[in-house]
Amino acid sequence: MDVIALNEIQAAFSPEAALKNIKDGFIAYSQQKVNVPPVGYLGFQEPPGDCHIKYGYINDSPYLVIKVATGFFKNHLVNLPTSDGLMLVMSSQTGQPLALLQDKGWLTDTRTAIAGALAAIHLAPQNIQQIGLIGCGIQARHQLQWLSYATTCKKVSVWSPSLHHCEKFADEMAEFGFQVLPTKQPEQTISESQLIVTTTPSREPIVKTEWVQPGTHITAVGADAEGKQELATSLVAAADILVVDSKDQCCDHGETAHAFQSGLLDNKTIVELGDVLNNPCVVERSSTAISICDLTGVAVQDIAIATTVYEAIKNKSSQPE
Repeated sequence: MDVIALNEIQAAFSPEAALKNIKDGFIAYSQQKVNVPPVGYLGFQEPPGDCHIKYGYINDSPYLVIKVATGFFKNHLVNLPTSDGLMLVMSSQTGQPLALLQDKGWLTDTRTAIAGALAAIHLAPQNIQQIGLIGCGIQARHQLQWLSYATTCKKVSVWSPSLHHCEKFADEMAEFGFQVLPTKQPEQTISESQLIVTTTPSREPIVKTEWVQPGTHITAVGADAEGKQELATSLVAAADILVVDSKDQCCDHGETAHAFQSGLLDNKTIVELGDVLNNPCVVERSSTAISICDLTGVAVQDIAIATTVYEAIKNKSSQPE
């Protein structure tokens, strides 16, 4: 079994190949051409954190992938990154372990941001004057950088509970050409932005219905486990377009779950991202439509990104020097 370090993973990584393969993975998922068991989840109270275990394979793929990813939100207090983890690539024909990708959570963060970019490409309004971010952690950084595939907008408003962290985020993202303006209240960020991404581990709604302007798109990333919620239940229920990465997952523990389990949503009005990517005409965006994409994270993303990297490294090593 090959053990592949983060620097090797990043050196072999192709953004375009990952974008294409994750898109294809979402489509395969919605067409039920995958074997993806329910997510394994461990939650921790103090220090607050969680561990996600996702695994499966795409039909006819020579690989199966097992992913373990952790997020511990006070790690900055001990000079450690919030995210960590690894991915194991195995043969789907023999069960043989082929490669251990020691990505330290980087592939998980990246594939999540790619899903956000794919959602924005197909759901965000065309005239984006400002991007709004709720949260300024690692995932916010990834989301903002990958949004360059969806929009040329560089003006950003960001809010998090820590103004100091927002100011640090603004300085860091300025190096990538973004003009980031920290705000003291989430209402300002939400009400003035046309494309919004939420990336916090909040267990209480942050984004209120009355703050969201007509024509806005929201990609909600943070509610990836039971009890988490960033958007008001009434906002999700009233959305003109509601897209999810997985109906089963999002009705169980995503933003969608709060409205669905309260009887405010009909499962038939919810559209999976894979169906949108396969045929964008399944949703129609008007100039005043409010759209939401609820991303809880699906194993096909991990399968797609892990096999993309593994095959790139394998092909490189097989070439004569």
